[in-house]
Amino acid sequence: MKKLLIAALLAAPFAATAATGTFKDTCSMKASKTTKKSELVAMAKVKPEEAKDIALKAANGNKIVKGGIETEDGCLVYSYHVKADNTKGQTEVFVDAGDGKVLGQEKEGQLRTMAEKPVDKTKEIAGHTKEVVTGSPSTNQAMKK
Repeated sequence: MKKLLIAALLAAPFAATAATGTFKDTCSMKASKTTKKSELVAMAKVKPEEAKDIALKAANGNKIVKGGIETEDGCLVYSYHVKADNTKGQTEVFVDAGDGKVLGQEKEGQLRTMAEKPVDKTKEIAGHTKEVVTGSPSTNQAMKK
């Protein structure tokens, strides 16, 4: 019973994000979850450095903790976790990769930030694996050796 309660408490912040984080009707570019990261970067009209500057200004922050281009709710966005010196936690800012508009922001406290670390590591490993598996023939050749 304790394990179930702990799992529910850890999952709650992520469920809340999924329920409130919809901006599919306001984004300028659509993308599929299965699109390779390299293709997402090529599709984006806004460059990563521009998106970082927009996210920093929107969240009144001074440091990008993590983030990058991704597909969220069917939209091509940059998602950056921004930290400000004078606050605890982080603010996740979603920047439209097509026109640079801020589509949304979510405050994340220290508990949620800590709870996301294993998820982030899993996503990182999965992304790397996906790129290797679906990568170029030379990448696949290198894996066989």
